[in-house]
Parts: sequence; structure tokens; C-alpha cells
Amino acid sequence: AGIGKCVALDLARRNARTILACRDRKRGQMAVEEIQEVTGNPSVLLRLLDTSSLASVRAFAQGVLQEEKRLDVLVNNAGVTGLPFTMTPEGLEKTFATNYLGPFLLTNLLLG
Repeated sequence: AGIGKCVALDLARRNARTILACRDRKRGQMAVEEIQEVTGNPSVLLRLLDTSSLASVRAFAQGVLQEEKRLDVLVNNAGVTGLPFTMTPEGLEKTFATNYLGPFLLTNLLLG
């Protein structure tokens, strides 16, 4: 939803192979189907990613590096605000992990 979906829609309209990295499979699949329908671009894919989990970030990056020949654009758009203080299973504060650590790790893993 929001800015991320608008960016994905614009990229798909330009006939780009577009990967939506979403936490929620159901909502992500609905967005993929909508973008495919609106743009006529069948190369819009869903991959699961939770940037608050460094294990999820590592798995996502590994999958992208194995499946894709190249990556031209990365849009780090995940973010949360106003959450109660919560620790991730990895011992990180959830807002900090989601907004900063996860995207930082993802970018560095995909740089190659």
C-alpha cells in the first residue's frame, strides 16, 4: 500500500521486472495481481520479506541473488512508527530493526 505500491506500479508500467517484497503474503499477492492487471505486465512478483528480521533479510537477499541476473533499482520503503517498545527474536528493538538495520543489511547484501 502507499508509496511502495505506487513505485511498484510505476516500474511495472515501464515494463520492468518488479519484485514486491512484502511481509504479508495475502496483501502482497493482492497488490501483485492488481498491478499486473492495471499494467498488463506479467513480470510482477511477490517475495516475502520482514525487514525487522535479519534472518528474513538474509533469506530474501539470497533468493534475489540466486534468481535474478541483475538488480538495477532497489527501493527501501519499509517502515513503522508508533509501535510499543518490542524486541525482535534476534534481540533488536523492532522499530530500529525495521526502519534501519534491515534495509541497511539488505542493501549491503545485494550490492555484491
